[in-house]
Amino acid sequence: MKMSDSREIAASPEVVWAAILNPEVLKECVPGCTEMSGTPEEGFEATVVQKVGPVKATFKGQVNVSDMNPPNSVTLSGEGKGGAAGFAKGGAVVNLAPSATGTTLTYEVEANVGGKLAQLGSRIIDGFAKRMADQFFTRLQEAIEGPADADAAEAADANSDGKKKGWFKRLVS
Repeated sequence: MKMSDSREIAASPEVVWAAILNPEVLKECVPGCTEMSGTPEEGFEATVVQKVGPVKATFKGQVNVSDMNPPNSVTLSGEGKGGAAGFAKGGAVVNLAPSATGTTLTYEVEANVGGKLAQLGSRIIDGFAKRMADQFFTRLQEAIEGPADADAAEAADANSDGKKKGWFKRLVS
């Protein structure tokens, strides 16, 4: 399946670029990610726990970064194996362009699954993949600029782990 979207992020392309290539940011942004390590040059290793329809699996996999054109574009591609549940693989081409409010981030994602996951049907898989991509880029935007509304900001401040959203932008500012 293929999908694409864009969003405005209130930060410079350089800040967004640094966030996309930071393993700590990636760990926070990938839904269900329990471990993330590595570097953009060598690739990242990740462990992600996800439930797709009735199938829950722990995926262990590799994310590779290629076609880097700092701070304009990057390609992320990866594959995860979920044991008996099957596998998931895909990639995203991410483009960053300066805008009046900061950066316009556009992405094109392609995802494929196999094994038991593929037996769930394309409607479930397509919906899940779209939700995962949307959650990732929403979390990335919040890590950079903070929550979009005051109620979410208060909830983030009261979060049990003490981490405030928008932490990456404060870190690099």
